[in-house]
Amino acid sequence: MTDDAESQAGGERLPLTGLTVLDLTLARAGPTCVRHLADWGADVIRILPPDSRPDVIGARHGSDYQNLHRNKRALTLDLKSAEGHAELLRLVRDADVLVENMRVAVKHRLKIAYEDLRPINPRLVYGSISGFGQSGPYAERAGVDQIAQGMGGLMSVTGEPGQGPMRVGIAVADMTAGNLLALSIMMALYERERTGVGRYVHTSLLESQVFMMDFQAARYLMDGDVPGQVGNGH
Repeated sequence: MTDDAESQAGGERLPLTGLTVLDLTLARAGPTCVRHLADWGADVIRILPPDSRPDVIGARHGSDYQNLHRNKRALTLDLKSAEGHAELLRLVRDADVLVENMRVAVKHRLKIAYEDLRPINPRLVYGSISGFGQSGPYAERAGVDQIAQGMGGLMSVTGEPGQGPMRVGIAVADMTAGNLLALSIMMALYERERTGVGRYVHTSLLESQVFMMDFQAARYLMDGDVPGQVGNGH
């Protein structure tokens, strides 16, 4: 039995026990972030729109849903209605973290952006994932994993030489963005222990892919070396 399992079997508290997280995420990148928090003991309340359909979010007892949303509770709220919006604000007052991956304009239109919620709860750590960042020429565009893989350069170094760009076999942009945002949230919570104040942290699918290019990106930026496909070589 691992130390982890022994801790749970002995009834000891997990590291994030007592932390309340509001999960307004869909698809894969955002839920990947929140899954880290849920797995380590946070009380996660997943906010679902009233028109959520099993074919969009996955059947509740299906493998994909359980993989992404295990250890979470769920609540249906219509954030477009005055009642639903008021209920979310009530939850925000006592929350530690809120995570969302809406398009930039949507959260502002719903009046649930960080600027809207900070006055209600200055201790709130607010985390966002977007396709291409919260500002800039592509900020309003929705993003998906394979587009980020292409734009971030990953497809250009994947596969056999001469065979053209190749998508990686996993949703690496989604998962990396989720992992990086979870790390950012934990750093913001650590800072809050000293300052008593939360902050806004965010990443994007494109940023996560540029990060994952690592030494290839550094060699290009510093040495002008354009990386290519090397198949299974290293």
